[in-house]
Amino acid sequence: MSKKIAILGATGSIGSQTLQVVDMFPADFEVVALAAGSNVQLLAEQVVKYKPRLVAVMDETKLAEFKRAVAGLDVEVVVGSDGLNAVATMAEVNYVVSAVSGRIGLVPTLAAIRAGKDIGLANKETLVAAGALVMEAARAYGVSVLPIDSEHSAIFQCLERERQAVERLILTASGGPFLGYTRAQLQNVTKTAALHHPNWSMGAKITIDSATLMNKGLEVIEAHWLFDMAWDKICVIVHPQSIIHSMVEYADGSILAHLGQPDMRIPIQYALTYPQRRANPLTKLDLVGKTLTFMEPDRETFPALQLAESAGRRGGTMPAVMNAANEAAVELLLQDRITFTAITKVVELVMARHQVINQPDLSQILDSDAWAREEVLHTAATI
Repeated sequence: MSKKIAILGATGSIGSQTLQVVDMFPADFEVVALAAGSNVQLLAEQVVKYKPRLVAVMDETKLAEFKRAVAGLDVEVVVGSDGLNAVATMAEVNYVVSAVSGRIGLVPTLAAIRAGKDIGLANKETLVAAGALVMEAARAYGVSVLPIDSEHSAIFQCLERERQAVERLILTASGGPFLGYTRAQLQNVTKTAALHHPNWSMGAKITIDSATLMNKGLEVIEAHWLFDMAWDKICVIVHPQSIIHSMVEYADGSILAHLGQPDMRIPIQYALTYPQRRANPLTKLDLVGKTLTFMEPDRETFPALQLAESAGRRGGTMPAVMNAANEAAVELLLQDRITFTAITKVVELVMARHQVINQPDLSQILDSDAWAREEVLHTAATI
């Protein structure tokens, strides 16, 4: 019986690559629902090819254009946040790929969990903002949350049979395009340079996060919740080649590492086909001639990593505020309204002004998120 899947963020990098994985195993998966933001031309092409029965368009200004593009096709079209939730909770769906970028993925992913859907999670911000709520819901509803991020997929695979004697989870970071830069050099980097990742092809937001090392900080928080691991047992090392995707160190000194091509379709496939491993036509890793190097992250030059780690340890609403402030600041950079180094300055100032709420419910998390975004606008105007 084929797995019936819904994809939140179908036209983005992860969503598009998920559909490429579906193409490799057409008998195993049926795409029954899709959701996307504003790229309605690509979404319409996906509807023609995969024939989903329900499609959500987040950008209401694009709704008329999309409806014209799919006129005559047997598909129900919904819109906005309610539409996103409808796709996530559609009755016949049994597996939801959460691949939207940013905090916007939290509410529909949580709704999917409460509707009993297994989750392939690429939207790390869901666990950053509300890890306790999300994982508690997953346990309560008997739902599997399978990581799609390459680093967390690697740890998941290295932990699969042995969880009792773990000494450390070791998240690897490429270091981004500015590895080796000084703080002075970072003052002059451009948005274009920040969007040029040396190893991975990703969306704009995550690419900027990789350049600041914020992405790795978010992954530390995600790993804490996904694997129920103490903060002191999660560390980051820089591995510029992106061949080792992460490692697990055990109490006896053994380290299990996951190696592979820097191709997101590999962890996507594992999340979709788990617990099976299936042969695929993707390029295999050839280690001959490869050199693997490792170094400590430069937390002084790239303070975003430390900001995220401190937010995770503080807990309560602080991770949601840190995440929202970063999202808003990155958007300002993409709009050419602030500089690259201003991102972390803004995030730090907003975090310092936040009055943390401990053990928040969903509405308090969302309110804190909204407060942080407003605060970013005021803060950015003063620096």
